[in-house]
Amino acid sequence: MKQIVSSFSEAVKEIKDGATIMVGGFGLVGIPENLILALVESKVKDLTIVSNNCGVDDWGLGLLLKNKQIKKMVGSYVGENKEFERQVISGEIEVELTPQGTLAEKIRAGGAGIPAFYTPAGVGTPLAEGRETRVFGEKEYLLEEGLTADFSLVRAAKADKMGNLVYNKTARNFNPMIAAAGKVTIAEVEELVEPGEIDPDDVHTPGIYVQKLIVGQQEKRIERLTTRS
Repeated sequence: MKQIVSSFSEAVKEIKDGATIMVGGFGLVGIPENLILALVESKVKDLTIVSNNCGVDDWGLGLLLKNKQIKKMVGSYVGENKEFERQVISGEIEVELTPQGTLAEKIRAGGAGIPAFYTPAGVGTPLAEGRETRVFGEKEYLLEEGLTADFSLVRAAKADKMGNLVYNKTARNFNPMIAAAGKVTIAEVEELVEPGEIDPDDVHTPGIYVQKLIVGQQEKRIERLTTRS
């Protein structure tokens, strides 16, 4: 059985200043919002965050950004976050922008124990300046290294007590690969069931990758709400 914690503050208590943390989600979809709130309340700082984007100004990773708890952001999309833009321009935060597919593969490779791989994305752009490239089949490829983290924070719709996770539709996004790439993976789940209640064919993340579980309800905010007039 996995460690099942009763509070979000307890779930993140091992995360200290200077940690590297991967966070699941795409926009605000599938983010472990309560774990992020617990990090905000813990006031840990100098964090390196690896995530597709940095939330919005008032929710998700944007809250850590607002509190200036993030030292470096590794992602692929700045998005609608004005505070992120301001901190980048002012030099208050270090940013490593990576093509989205490359970011996904860097995380997947890290979780699979693959130290590096070659990709055509970025060849001939400033991204490749000063970096190793090789030619395969008359085409040039850029060397990229796999990514791992001290902690991975993910969100799932359902888990059993063995840590097997099921994600809900597009909320799966970066979560499965991030779950595999952390030394310690903490899963925020909406429903916790007994072992055997999840069909093995339905498991998206095997429990071997998960160290802690916590149950919580999410607000599931919409990043940009559009309604008819």
